[in-house]
Amino acid sequence: MPKSVPALPNVPAPRAPYSAAVEADGLVFISGQVGYDPESGLPLETVDQTRLAMERIGVILGDLGLGFGDLVKTTVFLIDISEFSSVNEVYGSFFDGEPPARSTFQVAALPRPQLRVEIEAIAVR
Repeated sequence: MPKSVPALPNVPAPRAPYSAAVEADGLVFISGQVGYDPESGLPLETVDQTRLAMERIGVILGDLGLGFGDLVKTTVFLIDISEFSSVNEVYGSFFDGEPPARSTFQVAALPRPQLRVEIEAIAVR
């Protein structure tokens, strides 16, 4: 099956040259999602950024007829690994059953200075 970029009616179009999600061979690759407040532009606490990033992943999954149970792999990028516990608690609350495989990394920076966490995901149909 060739790769395709699915329509995501509830997801704003990216402002940069990437797709929010790409499908290929029964897999859905979801670009890194961040949790910023687009209305106020104010920085949010790391746990709130984590919640928003996961909610945005949920919207993408929902637009594709999928859910968090269809995720097979995620990658979490943190500015400060000491925030792992609080991020982990929020992240884990999105899974009722077995969570997906996951990697977590501390990174030097994310695209916007106030961002503390970014989460990318892979789901299976």
